Amino acid sequence: MKTKFFVAIFLAGTAIGFSQKQALKAAAKAIKSGKMNVASDALKSAEAQLGAADEKMKAQFYFFKGQVESSSAGESLEKLESAANAYVKAMEIEKAAGSSKYTAGANENLQKIRQSLIENAIKDQNAKNYKGAAEKLYLGYKTNKADTTYLYYAAGNAVNGKDYDIALKYYNELKELGFSGIKEEFVATNKETGEVEPFDSKQTRDLSVKSGSYIKPDIRKSESRKGEIAKNIALIYITQGKNNEAIAAIEDAKKENPNDSALMQAEADIHYKLGDIAKYKEIMEKIVANDPENPDLLYNLGVSASRLGDNDKALEYYKKALELKPDYTSAQINIASVILGKEAKVVEEMNGLGTSSKDNKRYEVLKKEREGIYKSAVPYLEGALKSKPDNVEAVRTLMNIYYQLDDPKADEMKNKLKGLEGGN
Repeated sequence: MKTKFFVAIFLAGTAIGFSQKQALKAAAKAIKSGKMNVASDALKSAEAQLGAADEKMKAQFYFFKGQVESSSAGESLEKLESAANAYVKAMEIEKAAGSSKYTAGANENLQKIRQSLIENAIKDQNAKNYKGAAEKLYLGYKTNKADTTYLYYAAGNAVNGKDYDIALKYYNELKELGFSGIKEEFVATNKETGEVEPFDSKQTRDLSVKSGSYIKPDIRKSESRKGEIAKNIALIYITQGKNNEAIAAIEDAKKENPNDSALMQAEADIHYKLGDIAKYKEIMEKIVANDPENPDLLYNLGVSASRLGDNDKALEYYKKALELKPDYTSAQINIASVILGKEAKVVEEMNGLGTSSKDNKRYEVLKKEREGIYKSAVPYLEGALKSKPDNVEAVRTLMNIYYQLDDPKADEMKNKLKGLEGGN
């Protein structure tokens, strides 16, 4: 009886193996002829007995499953994920078994899925469908978790789509993974501009150097994204009204990188968002002390000083930023704005004057003072237009000032403004 029992089991196993082979053969034939519904039915038959199959048959099954799922996926992320997982499974099985019959095909098809996800995510971004872009990018990450840049961009799209819970989930996942975003960049110096520029590959850079347009080929590390991630986590908490969590997120990040200027900037931004401008200014001054030649930092200090009502200090910072970066349009505009802000007090006094001889004399003094304010602001507004000729507000402000000063350039600005506004 025992002998018969074992023979029966053996025969049953053989029948199962034969049935699986037949099912997989049927699936292969159907896939080849494009009959994916037939292939799907055959795979369902084989799947019921997959546990007893050998590694070769399992790899074959998952390779076929990937093909069938992807053929009808369309824009279904669920089916695309199922197809991608099937291809990954086929490769894992073969890697463990030391074979590679389906690995190349599975990897090629997997890359096609990933490429499709990226292309469609870009389309979603352009259409401002940030939720769709985030979902596709996250799936791209899940199909190859070694490529964490997909997760990083998925988080950014989730923020743009105001899906803050999802964004927070992605950012915290990046944080747990220790993601920094640092990568090697192939760079060279542009001979004409003197600027160091990055290239998408070593080959492109070397060809550009060979052409004679670039010199000093080099490799540099890109900046860490950790500060940006910490900042975004904190800002999400602020948006959600969780200010304590926001501060804690930054403090936690600073433990790892206490002198990281990006983190300090993030901390300063949070205090700015919370309305603690004094604390913002304190932190920004520390950053500037560490990097005194950075015009952006000086500009931001000018903004904070202005919000604190210290316009003299704001002008000092803006002008320092302009010394370092002469075409800094935002600094030029803000300097002009601070200067023109003095006009309100002068105009108020002018409007309050009477018609006496004394008042008339005072009026003339104030009129000259106002003209002096206008003349002081003009060079900065003109400088801003040199950097950005299509700055509508700068054009409009200059036009009004020129009219007040009886400057013939007023009509020129008027015509320029019409052109920028479509002739209206």
